Amino acid sequence: MTDIKNKLKNLCLTWMAENLDHELAEAARLNRAPEEVLQRLLNGETEARGARAVERRLKAARLPGVKTLDGFDWTWPEEINRDQVRHLFTLAFMRTAANVIFIGGVGVGKTHLAAALAREACLHNRPVLFTSAVHIINDLADAQRQGMLKRAMKKYVKPAMLVIDELGYLPVDRVGAELIFQVLSERYEKASTVITTNRAYKHWAKTFDNDATLASAVLDRVMHHSETVVIKGASYRQKDIIDS
Repeated sequence: MTDIKNKLKNLCLTWMAENLDHELAEAARLNRAPEEVLQRLLNGETEARGARAVERRLKAARLPGVKTLDGFDWTWPEEINRDQVRHLFTLAFMRTAANVIFIGGVGVGKTHLAAALAREACLHNRPVLFTSAVHIINDLADAQRQGMLKRAMKKYVKPAMLVIDELGYLPVDRVGAELIFQVLSERYEKASTVITTNRAYKHWAKTFDNDATLASAVLDRVMHHSETVVIKGASYRQKDIIDS
């Protein structure tokens, strides 16, 4: 039996090796057929591998804590399309490489919903990366200075879902604006991008170094095949102050 377990481990069938004794004992007790025993071992190994894959996806995604749709306080926003948001969590938009843009003021739940959406994609074993617009710009600008832009760009182009958090919160210079544009262009109609922003579309020129032409080019790629979720209300972080 030890030799069998070692061979299972060598074949990376870890769950089967760890649960072999238990399954054989249960098979003898319940008089299970050999085919059923094998099926149970294979099912257990498959489920365990799936769980490990999800854990790897969650770790690689760099999510800001554990955010879920069930944990979202629907009573706080003054305005939000609940049905639209719930439909997004079917992940149907990812099949067509469509984008999702959450627009709203500070503290209305944009990042929560974006992180929850990213987590849902991970649970369906889709490669995801959650990051901020500022981090992308700083990372790519540094790579550009070192002559490694092409390699660094792959990090943001490859995921099936890229979440760009807080686009527009801080001023972006010409270099930063062009780098964000490159990311969005590379992902256009290839993979889904989720964006959270405090700026309505008509003010996106301010986000992109006051360049209306560049902003228009970005919007052309972002809004084509996209879902826009507008959230209105006061900051949830002020809730305790307001209630007191």
